[in-house]
Amino acid sequence: MEREQLFEVARRTFDTPEFRGIEFIEVEAKSVINHVPGKFLPFKWTINPYRGCSHSCSYCFARVTQTYMDMNAGRDFESKIVVKINAPDVLRRQLARKTWKGEHIAMGTATDPYQRAEGRYKLMPRIIRALTDYRNPFSILTKGTLILRDLDLLVDAAGITDVGTALSIATLDEEAWRKCEPGTPHPRKRMQAVAALNDAGIPCGVMVAAVLPGISDDRAKLQDVVRAAIDAGATHISPILLHLRPVVKEEYMGWLRDEFPELVPRHEAMYARGAYAPAADRKALSAMVADLVREEGGLRLKPGVAPRFSHRRAGPEHSSRDEGQQLSLL
Repeated sequence: MEREQLFEVARRTFDTPEFRGIEFIEVEAKSVINHVPGKFLPFKWTINPYRGCSHSCSYCFARVTQTYMDMNAGRDFESKIVVKINAPDVLRRQLARKTWKGEHIAMGTATDPYQRAEGRYKLMPRIIRALTDYRNPFSILTKGTLILRDLDLLVDAAGITDVGTALSIATLDEEAWRKCEPGTPHPRKRMQAVAALNDAGIPCGVMVAAVLPGISDDRAKLQDVVRAAIDAGATHISPILLHLRPVVKEEYMGWLRDEFPELVPRHEAMYARGAYAPAADRKALSAMVADLVREEGGLRLKPGVAPRFSHRRAGPEHSSRDEGQQLSLL
């Protein structure tokens, strides 16, 4: 991920329950359309209006990005949120350039654009309007049900360009959700958002990610997610097994020792050789979810909604692509 040029403007705190304990670092960005290198990634260009994330997911790969600004990947990532307050205006300037070719832009590829800060700063409506005005195709991945606030804007955009969405929902299990993703909306609320988007004609899939070994990889738990996703009209159901890069691995393993100490040996064995679990484990997860989808009768798309992605089986030859998908999830 490129290290952006960010110029700090102000630091603010808001004394309201939803923002208590969070510091907002307002910055101006020189550029907001970021190029993502790598030919196997499912996207080349991204927009991330925030850095840091109050969703506080224990496994989030983007935690490492906080260290680029001399903050830590633990509590700082969750409580010091960098807000690119000029993102919509900079985006319009970039979209207007003759050198810009109107390529697809992905959002939600690092920290979530619909985290709690968005309720205060309202950057996404202006970003969506800019993309719509320039007929620029885009997609949004989120764990935030706040995306429904912008449903009318998404419908307008989908009328003139290619728009896709996905909600990240790894489990419906209450205990796993509360411990692993304490700052996110309830997973069943997220599944309701999937249904609402598809009902409105906005293609929306479910990224079952990140699946955590021993916590959310049980067949019965995954079946609950698959069944609910199919009922919500999901355009795809794509599982991604946890991967742990340096810095994030240390944070995650510390959390695991506190919450699920009995699973530490299993994780240490699975990730002893690198960031990825063994290929056999990744293949097994992918095959299990594919089987569950078939057992439930396959996808049931809402009228007028076409599938955007096909289910991929993870394998050694797809390691770079798998990383790109997980980057787009968390």
